[in-house]
Amino acid sequence: MTQKTTGAERVRWDLSFLYTGFEDPALKRDLQEALKRAAAFRKTYKGRLKKNLGAALRSYADLSARIDKIGVYLFLAHSTDVENEKLNTERAEVSLALSQASGEHLTFFEHELVALSDKDIARQAKKDAFLTKHLPWIAQIRRFKPHLLSEEVEGALAKRGPFGPGAWSEFYDEIEADLRFALDGKQLTLTEILHVMSDDASRERRAKALKALNAGLGGSFAKYSAQTLWQTAGSGALEDRERGYKHPMQSRNMSNRVPDKVVEALHASVTEIGGPLARRWYKLKAKLLGLERLRWSDRNAHLPFEDRSLVPFDVAQHEIVLPAYESFSPTLAKLIREELVAKKRIDAPAGPNRESGAYCMSFVMPDGTPISLNFLNYLGSKRDVMTIAHEEGHAVHGLLAGKAQGGLQSHAPMAYAETASVFGEMTTFRFLRERLAKNGTAQEQLALVAGKIDDMLNTVVRQISFSNFERKLHGAGKKMAPSDLDAIWMDVTRELYGKNGDVFDYADMEHLWAYIGHFHRPFYVYSYAFGELLTQSLYARKDAYGKKFEPLYLDLLRAGSTKDAVGLMKPFGLDPRKPDFWSEGLKNSLGALVTEAERLAKKL
Repeated sequence: MTQKTTGAERVRWDLSFLYTGFEDPALKRDLQEALKRAAAFRKTYKGRLKKNLGAALRSYADLSARIDKIGVYLFLAHSTDVENEKLNTERAEVSLALSQASGEHLTFFEHELVALSDKDIARQAKKDAFLTKHLPWIAQIRRFKPHLLSEEVEGALAKRGPFGPGAWSEFYDEIEADLRFALDGKQLTLTEILHVMSDDASRERRAKALKALNAGLGGSFAKYSAQTLWQTAGSGALEDRERGYKHPMQSRNMSNRVPDKVVEALHASVTEIGGPLARRWYKLKAKLLGLERLRWSDRNAHLPFEDRSLVPFDVAQHEIVLPAYESFSPTLAKLIREELVAKKRIDAPAGPNRESGAYCMSFVMPDGTPISLNFLNYLGSKRDVMTIAHEEGHAVHGLLAGKAQGGLQSHAPMAYAETASVFGEMTTFRFLRERLAKNGTAQEQLALVAGKIDDMLNTVVRQISFSNFERKLHGAGKKMAPSDLDAIWMDVTRELYGKNGDVFDYADMEHLWAYIGHFHRPFYVYSYAFGELLTQSLYARKDAYGKKFEPLYLDLLRAGSTKDAVGLMKPFGLDPRKPDFWSEGLKNSLGALVTEAERLAKKL
């Protein structure tokens, strides 16, 4: 079965409910209306929040939704047509116009909001339900009061936004989409070469793919990637000093509403417990593959007895993922069927001229309608099936939170935005596991467990390795040459995966840092590990809570950004602030799976 017969090429989203194209006159009209409303907002509410906070907040929420509609459409259109020069020009022009308007007309709002007294806010909230509902949003903004610069400086920064690190990152995406890697006489995209490296049955072909990938990422692309990281880290360090942050991760941790000590405990637990578990598993995997040690390209290799047939998209969606969601929550399954599948809000095929990877985009329309759209690069692997489950978890999270909280409070902080996606993967894994327990062999069960272990290690151990890379990059305080970044990359890899030759042969992988686009959003990556372990601890309570679990879980999703991790976990009797929370989560999830894999391996 080839890529063309997975059926993913027929699964395309329909964005006409937003605009018919980036040249649609309606988009131009909406942009002009947003700019007009931004100017009117400043004129109407500047200096008047002490008496008109509720009305200002309504106006601000409406304006934000109108801006989101435009920005989301252009982002989605770019994802499937990254080399369209006219589209890229339009995106840049719109971004510039909105940034200018924000700097000119909107920066006063945050400054005046943090300057209000608690009594001023409480007095107005008593008479205004909309304002009362958004008190968590206001409280989060007010937490950053010590780190705000003057209104004039904040306005200037907003206006210069399109010319900062984000511009480098956007161009990076275009260059990355143009990359081609020579393998067996063919020119493969980044998505395709990564697919070969992780899913091909031939060990030698996987190794050739890794070599081609590493070589292709070196040279000029590594130089550009290094410069993009310097723009990100260098400008971030300067701004952190001006704002009075104590360390590079502080602003991200505050945005995530997670104390520094909790983040440090997560990193420490993954290093002390996750790393040894990873090495323990990969040594077992080497034996199962009949190898003395693994190459890096063997890390995600399928076991020799695993069914490697490609899964058609319709089978993945309608015979695996949707039934899995249905088995846990008919409410969530209905949302996927009616809001994603029926309304054509999934774009699935892999191919050239597309961004790599996968994502979910959720937002709230100006009329209050919550929307989720999923972008994939589906090639039919078992991991691609889990990616569907992952992104549809994000989608239902966005739909439920958007309906319950509105646009301003619909997005959970990054650290626990992964909860629903990981939960979707676990639900799908459990569905397949129970099916194999009834009709499968020990080999099939081991193959399934092995795949889940690999995925968890990629989500937890590998992402903390990425985070450690960032910590060293941002802590260096100087521009790094590609060779310096190569050295850091290898150091953080060895820290968690062992010395060269212990478990892995690390040949042909020193440039792999260059394709990790998440590094352009500093300290985003630890949220994957945070979300995975938080969700594993949550999932462990599922059976004990019985029928009470689903409504509690749906309420968790509906909370959006109104609660922090402590508040979200409290109904389930969990507290991520406890010292052993992360270590116990690792032992009870990843550790239990590795033990089960060892037990199943003995049967063989």
